[in-house]
Amino acid sequence: MNYLNRLTIMGVAIAASMFSIAFAAEPIRIGSVLSSTGPASFIGDPELRTLRLYVERLNDNGGVLGRKIELVAYDDVTDANKARTFATRLAERDGVIAVIGGSTTGTTLAMVSVLERAKIPFISLAGSVQIVEPVKKYVFKSPHTDRMACESVFADLKKRNLTKVALISGTDGFGVSMREQCLKIVESYGISVVSDETYGVQDTDMTPQLTKIKAIPSVQAVFNIGASGQGPAIITRNYGQLGMTSIPLYQNHGVASKAYIALAGEASEGVRLPATALLIASKLPDSDPQKKVVTAYAREYEKAASQPVSTFGGYAYDALMLVVQAIEKSNSVDPRSIRDALERTKGYVGTAGIVNMSPDDHMGLTGDAFRMVEIKNHDWVLVQ
Repeated sequence: MNYLNRLTIMGVAIAASMFSIAFAAEPIRIGSVLSSTGPASFIGDPELRTLRLYVERLNDNGGVLGRKIELVAYDDVTDANKARTFATRLAERDGVIAVIGGSTTGTTLAMVSVLERAKIPFISLAGSVQIVEPVKKYVFKSPHTDRMACESVFADLKKRNLTKVALISGTDGFGVSMREQCLKIVESYGISVVSDETYGVQDTDMTPQLTKIKAIPSVQAVFNIGASGQGPAIITRNYGQLGMTSIPLYQNHGVASKAYIALAGEASEGVRLPATALLIASKLPDSDPQKKVVTAYAREYEKAASQPVSTFGGYAYDALMLVVQAIEKSNSVDPRSIRDALERTKGYVGTAGIVNMSPDDHMGLTGDAFRMVEIKNHDWVLVQ
């Protein structure tokens, strides 16, 4: 081999090496659209804090596949139209390989068609079963469904021999979906709905609806379904003001944060709701398979954010780790490969439960991942 040929080969090798280094230096871009401000900020803010915290942690430990992660985050201010616009921007301009977000059902559903069309994996952090049923090829979710929450509440009512329930539901996307799911299954638990009231997301006083419920002698329990923002806390305060605390009050899993307890005040004492193991992390037995995960997340989040942990941040943690695991298992940053790996997820132990996905199940959680909790002395306790 002559000198010129050797120089040519060396030049090609150096150029290839430089290209490889440059490519390796390019960050893996993961998008998020969250309601970090607006009516659902109590949901979106801990979600965003969580994503930023764990992207930093991952990068400090070498990133994924030897590359840093870049979080491309947008705040939809709890506005579905803005969520759709940002999803389009992520898909068409920002070059992301997956999207995490949709703090609410409304913002999630506004993004679904955009990301499905763009063939970008999308893990929602919202509750409605409509997000994953019917299954959409590129859409997944990390929280339990509204139907599972209905099942959990009705099972607890049945255990307490409470068979006459009053429903009060928000008119937001989650409230409408959850009310529909609850009404579909309530009779199978031997429970009758004796009142069915609704309220708007912007309403600041639910006294009229609760007064109607209070006037029905047969009511044995009240169940608030859905709604973002301060609606559940307002209902709880009004419930206390009307002297209804002798009637058990149940909330949906969308209020699972200390912010709800602070907003609702003393009237929240005794309220029950289905929640994840995260809310009672320190109270779990050492044998619980989730204990290590939830206690570690709670400790790190509370130290970094200087605020109590909530299940919402936990959903974001699970979504990010599921994406990272899918990248590692597929050894690829191709969105289609990541999608395929997400769908094959088995045995992932997260804050929401143990996840086993399939082509027919893009959530992978079972109802027993819910824990029924009750508020006592401004804290969560497990209902035995």
